[in-house]
Amino acid sequence: MAQAVHQAYPSAEVIPIPLADGGEGTLEVLVPALGATLREVTVSDPLGRPVRARYGVAGETAIIEVARACGLQLLKPAERNPLLASSRGVGELLMAAYAEGCRHFLVGLGGSAICDGGAGMMSVPGIRDLASVELLCDVNAPFVGPTGAARAFGPQKGASPEEVEVLEKRMLDRAAIMQEETGVDVRELPGAGAAGGLGGAFMAYFGARKVSGIGRILELVHFSDAVEDASLVITGEGQSDAQTLQGKVPYGVLQNAKGTPVALLSGRIVDRPALESAGFHPVVEVSPRNLPLREALIPSVARRNIQSAVKTLF
Repeated sequence: MAQAVHQAYPSAEVIPIPLADGGEGTLEVLVPALGATLREVTVSDPLGRPVRARYGVAGETAIIEVARACGLQLLKPAERNPLLASSRGVGELLMAAYAEGCRHFLVGLGGSAICDGGAGMMSVPGIRDLASVELLCDVNAPFVGPTGAARAFGPQKGASPEEVEVLEKRMLDRAAIMQEETGVDVRELPGAGAAGGLGGAFMAYFGARKVSGIGRILELVHFSDAVEDASLVITGEGQSDAQTLQGKVPYGVLQNAKGTPVALLSGRIVDRPALESAGFHPVVEVSPRNLPLREALIPSVARRNIQSAVKTLF
């Protein structure tokens, strides 16, 4: 994208700012932003197999991306089964950082393969010693119910309609256990259903504070300073639609652009009127409609399409 801008305007100053919203990619964004160092440890993947997972350390602050330990990307499509998947690896990742002296935890929730309400995480010895946890999350799903962890997100993690109802019963049981142990009723707490209910476990056991993932990350990378004198901000994602306006990266950028025009370049554009009404201008679809998704995702093809879209923008 930066190359395409320079081709259109060779004298332009372009400031690339990698962003994330608390899901995948959060670690790569926050490690340089906070001057952190990367660590790597072996933890359990969603099915209990050993996997190497990275986390960041900046003084007493740990940067944890739960998907590193329990993410969908760790499983083959045929392996996805939230009835079996566990969050234990997240607890192991947290305890590795705790053993290193970290006492504040920035936890990015997103991309998980689990729906265990944090039961696996809480089974790790010593985990209840944690205290200061900040949840980077833009999902407001409650713990249970029609828009909760099981019913809203279970199908995309591999659960059948019948299995979703089994998961819902498990989550209700889990909520009852947490209330008995902590006094906190997570069933309807906004964000408690994030990452298969990990949000609720963090809130109940550690008094975790949920903050806007993209908002907090924009603050940590000093986004406002970077766009102070900008003439244009360009952002995008794989597909932009009405859900983009519910706290995803592009909307966070739009809200924090200080009146600077924000162009939206995404692989696929759905709900264009809603996106334009929100303030994105122009809204540009990167991938040709007749291009199969598998081809659009090839890095060289994606790069070419993005550069073509930027040229179209200018």
